[in-house]
Amino acid sequence: MPIYDALKAQDPDIYAALLGEMHRQVDGVELIASENYISPAVMEIMASVFNNKYSEGYPGKRYYGGQEFTDKVETLAIERAKILFKAGHANVQPHAGAPANVATYFALLEPGDTVMGMDLSHGGHLTHGHPVTYITKIFNFVRYKMKDPETGEIDYDAMRTVALETKPKILLAGFSAYPRELDYTKMKAIADEVGAYTMADMAHIAGMIAAGVLKNPFDSGFDIITTTTHKSLRGPRGGMILSRDAELGKKIDKSVFPGFQGGPIMQMVAAKAVAFGEAMKPEFKVYAAQIIKNSQHLAAFLMKNGCKLVTNGTDNHLMLVDCIQSFGIPGGEVETTLDKIGITLNKNMIPDDPRKPMDPSGVRLGTPAITTRGMKEQEMEILGAFILQAIKHRADAAKLEELHVEVREFCKKYPVPGVKIS
Repeated sequence: MPIYDALKAQDPDIYAALLGEMHRQVDGVELIASENYISPAVMEIMASVFNNKYSEGYPGKRYYGGQEFTDKVETLAIERAKILFKAGHANVQPHAGAPANVATYFALLEPGDTVMGMDLSHGGHLTHGHPVTYITKIFNFVRYKMKDPETGEIDYDAMRTVALETKPKILLAGFSAYPRELDYTKMKAIADEVGAYTMADMAHIAGMIAAGVLKNPFDSGFDIITTTTHKSLRGPRGGMILSRDAELGKKIDKSVFPGFQGGPIMQMVAAKAVAFGEAMKPEFKVYAAQIIKNSQHLAAFLMKNGCKLVTNGTDNHLMLVDCIQSFGIPGGEVETTLDKIGITLNKNMIPDDPRKPMDPSGVRLGTPAITTRGMKEQEMEILGAFILQAIKHRADAAKLEELHVEVREFCKKYPVPGVKIS
């Protein structure tokens, strides 16, 4: 564990919060589908002197001097990303996933152009065109949905009909709460018919695509892939844009800098390079495959015990539980109940949810973080039992405290990488 003596002496309040968060992570179970644990190597480079360096521009074309080593780490990040994802070009500078998406829109579109993305309640992301986002003031967004939430199949016929009517400039695959795989080949055919770019936001599943256990949109001819670099990829919090060729890459580069953001966060770029290096190792493929095994096993256990899951299962790392049908209570109450026993997940809308986003019908849970800690199929049944017991006894404070003790004891067997509390 890093030594925090300087922090402890200078700012005891922040130090106390840090220790509290360490205990929360070590003593609890992280089932939020978008969270994970980074390696000690990634954590070390994030707290490095690269933080001190401004590096506007790109390797070999910077606006400031002193770039010998920043050029080296950014070039390594780019080359490793291209290999991992079979890309022709990579921009590793976006500060996060949302800016990566917005920079891509500005690279490919003119104001008023149309983007077709997945409806938020059916699994899409805010940046895919939700009306609360500012990007909808500039571009026009239309949506597609599942044909049947019982199976998760997208309504590709309706997608084609809407595409022919609205002529989107970008057809966007990707999601933040969709448990199945998309048919990238069908989407590419629709996009070609209307002359649209194909863009995939793979933020949630990047690690599994890099490992080859989920399909790569580039194999179906997609033009652009955007992603975060944390989540299943197990890197630092940040974003990345990949394109199939250098010509598209030039448009992306100009949009990211100077078009959309200033100097890259170089310690994060270096950390991305380290994480990509880790993802190129054989053991990462084993890890990524285990994420899906764990997710499918947990989903099967929950369904066997009376839980209603959207799409009745999962193909990837996440699942959605319809809490109203399963337990007769909304997702927020499930989230709060499980917080009391040290299990963290998030409330989430289900398809065409009649409830509001801050008080939705469902919860989302995923397996990347617990898989990083070494848990496998057997542990999924233990966790599933914890979840069901807590919800059953949600009004019994003594029983919840008893379960909390059991969860803490359970977690002692599965260390969090790089975090050891004496």
